[in-house]
Amino acid sequence: MENNYNESRNEQWRVELRNSISPKDRAAIERVEMPQLDPAYRITCNEEVNQGISEEQAVREATRCLDCNNPQCVTGCPVGIDIPKFIKNIERRQFADAAAALKETSSLPAVCGRVCPQEKQCESKCIRLKMKQPAVAIGYLERFAADWQRNSGTEETVKMAPKNGIKVAVIGSGPSGLSFAGDMAKKGFDVTVFEALHEIGGVLKYGIPEFRLPNAVVDHEIEGLRKMGVDFQKDILVGKTITYDDLHDMGFKGIFVGSGAGFPRFMNIPGENLKGVMSSNEYLTRINLMQAGRGGDTPVLQGETVAVVGGGNTAMDSTRTALRMGAKRVILVYRRGESEMPARLEEIGHAKEEGVELMTLHNPVEYIGDENGRVCTMKVQRMELGEPDASGRRSPVPVEGAIDEIPVDLVIVAVGVSPNELVPRSIEGLEVSRRGTIVVNDESMQSNISDLYAGGDIVRGGATVILAMGDGRKAAQNMAEQLLAK
Repeated sequence: MENNYNESRNEQWRVELRNSISPKDRAAIERVEMPQLDPAYRITCNEEVNQGISEEQAVREATRCLDCNNPQCVTGCPVGIDIPKFIKNIERRQFADAAAALKETSSLPAVCGRVCPQEKQCESKCIRLKMKQPAVAIGYLERFAADWQRNSGTEETVKMAPKNGIKVAVIGSGPSGLSFAGDMAKKGFDVTVFEALHEIGGVLKYGIPEFRLPNAVVDHEIEGLRKMGVDFQKDILVGKTITYDDLHDMGFKGIFVGSGAGFPRFMNIPGENLKGVMSSNEYLTRINLMQAGRGGDTPVLQGETVAVVGGGNTAMDSTRTALRMGAKRVILVYRRGESEMPARLEEIGHAKEEGVELMTLHNPVEYIGDENGRVCTMKVQRMELGEPDASGRRSPVPVEGAIDEIPVDLVIVAVGVSPNELVPRSIEGLEVSRRGTIVVNDESMQSNISDLYAGGDIVRGGATVILAMGDGRKAAQNMAEQLLAK
């Protein structure tokens, strides 16, 4: 990567562009702000909140990039995008070249530009932070380049190796599976993706609401993979509809498992079996994938006072979805403080703008039902932060005797997910952890079965889209080397 980076950085146009404006003048440019829908309007619809930046805003923001000699932003990207290369192409208004630079390493740039936690990854490494200035808005620029490509109607240019005739199978069409599929297709393999649900996209479709990631954007990225030759098969549940052995009989020489973590966790407290207490997985899947409450046939429980338990992005998505489903009051209950929430700062900010109430340093201890068995009250224990736990985060400790009761008529539990063990348990001899995750070599993503690789939440137990994509890329690199060496 470093040699390729130096080669692209030393191209004549890059040198001239770098020298055309002094670092001091670049440093004086203020970071762009993302245009957004008004909060009062956006909770009435499912339109995308972030509206995207204009060409002029993008060029100006790209000009802030100092084109560093040793760009740490690249090391902060789990899929290793040559970030300065695509940004400098935006600066010189070569938007097609910027999109092509993204596609060299990322199968889903329009998705990543919207949902990646750039502030914890690439942007956290930006040299401008050391200068006490805001980082270059890499995520906004990634989204801009990918959206420009989609909206301009220009053909994407993807370098494809000659077909090698080797068939590989992908189980699951979430971010790890799609990333793996794209890379293997580029390397000349015949790729078939098997998806259990009736739509392709995995968590990108069922888990992330359209106001954050429109389905049209996901569909366009998937269509790009189809044009690269990836075959998608829906409504096929590997482990039930077909087996691991069936895949061998069908001629597949390598198998990648990216079946995700769609099994909800609960807190095992009294009242969790009451009507009106449900997992975020079920709630978001019914609404996002099955159009519940928006013209679809699938029903979903609704409430006037909705409590969402958790502090991650899924919890934020659930609170904001509840508002759009007509809730009068939405309360986020989280056992630590706001600064400890793992959700993106942007998501927390959007939720607060839309009217979500944050009840931090509280933890549910019991749900109470009415005469019909429907939840009507949530008992919460007040907490305080004690000593740091093993991860370095301060552990929440109960405040003795401090219990409050809150009237609610719907509770959405978003405290984490576990892998669905159907796929790993159906494969004889596959090493699986106590948590139900597939055990792999961290460097190669290969399991103890030589032709089976895995990545994403089925390995990690719950992580970000971009980390899952990084797993898919790593697995593709190593599986390709293994299969081509035979």
